[in-house]
Amino acid sequence: MENLSIHDPSPQAGPSQQGGSVPQGMGRGAPPPQPQQLPPQMFTTAAQLLDLTDKKLLVCLRDGRKLTGVLRSWDQFANLVLQSTVERVYATTSDPAEPKPKGLYADQMHGIFLVRGENVLLLGEIDLDRDDDPPPGFEKAEFNAVEKLAKERRAVEKAKEKHKLKKLATLGFEGENMGDILL
Repeated sequence: MENLSIHDPSPQAGPSQQGGSVPQGMGRGAPPPQPQQLPPQMFTTAAQLLDLTDKKLLVCLRDGRKLTGVLRSWDQFANLVLQSTVERVYATTSDPAEPKPKGLYADQMHGIFLVRGENVLLLGEIDLDRDDDPPPGFEKAEFNAVEKLAKERRAVEKAKEKHKLKKLATLGFEGENMGDILL
């Protein structure tokens, strides 16, 4: 597969595809310029997963979970089958204003994992040379303790967001899903 970009010229169609050749003396002039077409390789489809098959990936889900595993199969809806899947949970213990976060992380083994395509937020190949390195600033801990800290942190953030939405509502702003439903 060749690496094409948006700036590469599109493949030129032959005369039979452009309506044939027009003799010079017929008075029609030059045909109008055709809009530039993107090469088919530029479209993001489930077929792009072909290059990632049998490679170790990081998959970030819409609910915030981060999974690593080997991509074994996929379909036209980008549903993924991951083998040797590990869920990694992070819990920051430092102040969010600090430039480099510090905290704890833990891994939970899941084995074979089926991920629905619409839940995938981010997908990328893992550098196998750096795979075993711990995340900078984070220390490994027990899964239950890290999960508890992460849930507490999410609850605090949710309470702050709720307070902020209430304050905005008093000023006349509506947040998402804050309007009354009329039946």
